[in-house]
Amino acid sequence: MTLEDLTTLARFALVALGAWQVGKFFARLGLPTITGYLFIGTVASPFVLGIFDANTPQQLIFLDHVALGIIAFIAGSELHLQEIRKRLRSILLNTLGIVMVAFALLGIALYLLQSQLAFSAGYSPASRIAISLLGSTILLALSPPSTIAVIQEVRAKGAFSKMVLSVTVVMDVAIVLLFALAVAFASTLLKGDSITFGFFGMLLLDIALALVGGYGLGRGLGVVLGSPLPRLLKGLVILLAGYLVFSGAGEIKRWVLEAVGLHIKIESLLVCLVAGFTVTNFTRQHKPFEELLQLLSPLVYVAFFTLTGVGLKLDVFVSTLGIALVLFAVRAVSILIGTSIGGTLANEPTRFRQYAALGLITQAGIAFGLTRETVNLFPDTLGGEFATLIISVILLNEIFGPIFLRFALFRMGEAFVPPGSQSAEPRRLLVLGVEPQSISLARQMVARGWRVTLADTDAERVVSVTDKSLDTRHMASLNEATLAEILQTPRDALVAMLDNDAINRQVCQVAIDALGIQAVVVRLRDVRLREAFTQLGARVIDPSSAVVHLLQQSIEAPEAVDLLLQQNPDHEITQITITESSLFGLSLRDLRLPSDVLILEIIRDGSSIVPHGFSVLRADDKLTVIGSPTSLADVSTRLT
Repeated sequence: MTLEDLTTLARFALVALGAWQVGKFFARLGLPTITGYLFIGTVASPFVLGIFDANTPQQLIFLDHVALGIIAFIAGSELHLQEIRKRLRSILLNTLGIVMVAFALLGIALYLLQSQLAFSAGYSPASRIAISLLGSTILLALSPPSTIAVIQEVRAKGAFSKMVLSVTVVMDVAIVLLFALAVAFASTLLKGDSITFGFFGMLLLDIALALVGGYGLGRGLGVVLGSPLPRLLKGLVILLAGYLVFSGAGEIKRWVLEAVGLHIKIESLLVCLVAGFTVTNFTRQHKPFEELLQLLSPLVYVAFFTLTGVGLKLDVFVSTLGIALVLFAVRAVSILIGTSIGGTLANEPTRFRQYAALGLITQAGIAFGLTRETVNLFPDTLGGEFATLIISVILLNEIFGPIFLRFALFRMGEAFVPPGSQSAEPRRLLVLGVEPQSISLARQMVARGWRVTLADTDAERVVSVTDKSLDTRHMASLNEATLAEILQTPRDALVAMLDNDAINRQVCQVAIDALGIQAVVVRLRDVRLREAFTQLGARVIDPSSAVVHLLQQSIEAPEAVDLLLQQNPDHEITQITITESSLFGLSLRDLRLPSDVLILEIIRDGSSIVPHGFSVLRADDKLTVIGSPTSLADVSTRLT
């Protein structure tokens, strides 16, 4: 690397740092962060401030190689066999429908629209076909990260959201395979070579080499991830692996040509995608692999998309925006037709076929990667002008896609966050008995997002509460009707802290038997009544023995007490009941939980089970889990 290259790299690092901050600003505006990265890259390009010249993308091509490797690793890691196996037929039919329809319509549209583009006006029919093949393949790609982000944001759960996500992931795999085919055909068309049986044989050989090489790379990464190497070094190995696959592909091609005279084409994206898939599905290192990818991806994305912005030809972008809008519309209509055909063949409900297309508009990641890879493979024929046209369409899909997906999730009734709200409907808690401890409990549960009612049969105690932020109520009678006004779903909870154990028992019985409330806790006055409450299904708290037990645990396991008493704000303990039918029969190791979430216990039919990776989930299992508040919220959404 020359001094000029180092100087360019230093300037780019400063620009990328600014892009990082601008991306956060764009996110606050409700736009994708990558839009901010592209914006700053464009501002620094020769067309605006001129911080970089037209040769910069080629000077920093090693950043492209690293980023493309990570993007492909991520795409492969998102294809989890256990999660799609039960819906495989429907996923494949919808994917096939989209690919067949969209590939045809986009290819035709691209071929016809090229006559309106200045950079392709003089191209031969063969060159136009090559552009149509490559462009339509790239525009077929979807965006699993964006889809996941929207689903998590609205806490969507159901068959529709799972199908949309599964199709999105499988589509990316299909597109990388199609891209390998398109590159082979485009290379032949652009060079004027004829297509023979030997061509198809070499094509199959290229794909086989990519599959075998990807599997071997994935196994190798699994060994590295399972070794005692420091975490930082493992991350560097992943970055280096992605770089070597892309930078070394050309060297391998030349060596094979010189050694045996074969013109092989190694599809680097496919190699890395298969490697990511292999680590996730065929090694025990999927958690550390995904954790490292999550750490690396933000840095890689800001560099990749900022550099993409630098290479964006602003004059071409402006001149092709109208054509980009046409392609955006053609792509949306193609997906609509494809999902209608696929959904019909898979016997999907009518409402699914109506809204499936809206959930599959979003595009980013792999599409940008394929665009950059195309420019790198055909720099003379398909330069920045081609990339700018495709990126224009991708940007439109990335901006409007999440909006359409969010709308579809609400229309399908699978989004648990009302429009304009940032959280799901809170659970309700009724605390019976007004005193300092119950008031403190009410405040803590309100702070944790619960809707709390603090009530008592003594009106004077209710009036004595000075904290007007608490919902206090005098309940002269405690029966099914009065309790049902507050406790409306089985997810709600009751804490009985009245002075009279007999009344507490009556209230607990109504809540459990009549209202189906599962979380019922009573503070016991007379310990001799413990058995009577436990037979009802209530959780009994004896203040004196509870304090003694806490003191004992504070001596023997102080960190556990800190967690229980919420003295460690970074972690919480909660219990989640498994109600999602697609998880029944799945082992814990296949749940793909966040790295900071740990399952401590499984309660099944009232019995405690010590969990391990091969423990199989059943309906209504209660998992006691520990983790960060954010991760626990995501896990709860996925499991219930």
